[in-house]
Amino acid sequence: MKCAPRWHVLFCAGLALAAVVLIVSPGLAKSVALTIVHFNDLDRMEEKDGQGGIARLAAVVRAERARRPHVLVTFAGDAISPSLMSGIDKGAHMIDLLNRIGLTAMAIGNHEYDFGPEVAKQRFAEATFPILGANNIDADGKIVKGARASLMVDAGGYKVGIFGLTTQGTAVKSSPGSVTFAPVVGVARAQAKALRSAGAHLVVALAHTDVAEDDALLRQGAVDVLLSGDDHRLRLDYDGDVMFAESGQQADWVTVIDLTLDEVESRGKKKFVWSPAFRAVHTGRVDPDPVLAKAVQAYRDRLSRELDVEIGSTETELDSRRTMVRTRETAIGNLVADAMRLAVGADVALTNGGGIRAGKVYPPGSRLTRRDVLSELPFGNKTVLLELTGRELRAALENGFSGIEKRSGRFPQVSGIEVDYDPRRPAGARVVAVRHKGAPLDPDHVYTLATNDFMARGGDGYEVFAGKTLLIESRAGTLMATQVIDYITAREVIAPRVEGRLRVLE
Repeated sequence: MKCAPRWHVLFCAGLALAAVVLIVSPGLAKSVALTIVHFNDLDRMEEKDGQGGIARLAAVVRAERARRPHVLVTFAGDAISPSLMSGIDKGAHMIDLLNRIGLTAMAIGNHEYDFGPEVAKQRFAEATFPILGANNIDADGKIVKGARASLMVDAGGYKVGIFGLTTQGTAVKSSPGSVTFAPVVGVARAQAKALRSAGAHLVVALAHTDVAEDDALLRQGAVDVLLSGDDHRLRLDYDGDVMFAESGQQADWVTVIDLTLDEVESRGKKKFVWSPAFRAVHTGRVDPDPVLAKAVQAYRDRLSRELDVEIGSTETELDSRRTMVRTRETAIGNLVADAMRLAVGADVALTNGGGIRAGKVYPPGSRLTRRDVLSELPFGNKTVLLELTGRELRAALENGFSGIEKRSGRFPQVSGIEVDYDPRRPAGARVVAVRHKGAPLDPDHVYTLATNDFMARGGDGYEVFAGKTLLIESRAGTLMATQVIDYITAREVIAPRVEGRLRVLE
């Protein structure tokens, strides 16, 4: 029984967060104060703009452990990818750093499978804390190796049961191989029942689940507390029955939930009651933990050394000067677009020339390093996959050619199509013909398009992309730079060239 008046509060980043305490009847047994420190979607070890990252998270955890004897630290997943360092060690550094913090439990996020199920299992084995994934089912019908369904934690005599869930969207957002994901609502019902039968007073779902799945779990009401991730939202929600928390991303915010666990007498019987108070801690106001800051810096120093590692060579010249990538087809633009398209299996790829930034010429025979790729693609953009019609794709190309005179960054570098255009025509009417696989673009056919997350939001004037169906969205995407690095590494020697993908009619 939850002894609390019904109320509801929804907090988002940037809004004032008020802690709310619910009053319960005097307990017959000694009440226990339990704190949960919750975060989610943390793949970036270092801080950014003075907030987030492992060291500031560790400082919050340390402060809460000093404040109360019973503290749980929960992580709702997405750690081993995507980041520059994960492209080198496949996320091993994040597991090591999380081990140093000491977690109560971590749910499996979709990004844990970005390098395939075998790498995921290796990372799970390296964790010194429990990995929870009750609905992660391997080919043998059992929970994926290295993970478990649930655990029971003692808090001053009260039992807290915690089980893990992973969004079913992982099947299309990542690379889980033979691992499948059972429906979260059915699994939650079964897990909650089993934990209560085992004596759990409080049942917690630690879930890397999307908004629709979160809402379904809240409506179901099988659990007392739902600690979520995946959506990158700062959201606290309590209706007097089920409490919900999600903490944004990258530990910019960390949710701290203070629970009072107690017993009251009702009709001559003792009944368990609980009440929450919560706050969101902005880590920009927290001094980094010096020990974890040192550990992060050691990995950053290693990353710097790793970036100078050669990944391959080019037999052809690559020219990323501004006057080139913003006005015409380029070999380096073709390289980037090809890597994006092949990485996600798209029909077409389109990226903005303004996103290629080093302004450098690589002569034939040049050895290429990871640092070269990161210098060319410095913004940390991810590749997304969306659906749009041929008519919409043509409109996007018109936008791309609309600022040629100004050397606008929206100029398109493409893969999978050939375009004839006339820069002498008025902006908006410059595309003369578009071909896909040698055939004219079908205005009504639906094509899959790989592009960067900035453009997918309508950036650089590509409003036609905004609101389209996303098969791979930003939070499930991989860094463009990682895809290009992988493309070069796999081939060792590349020879991209200008080949008539963008043909100027004069």
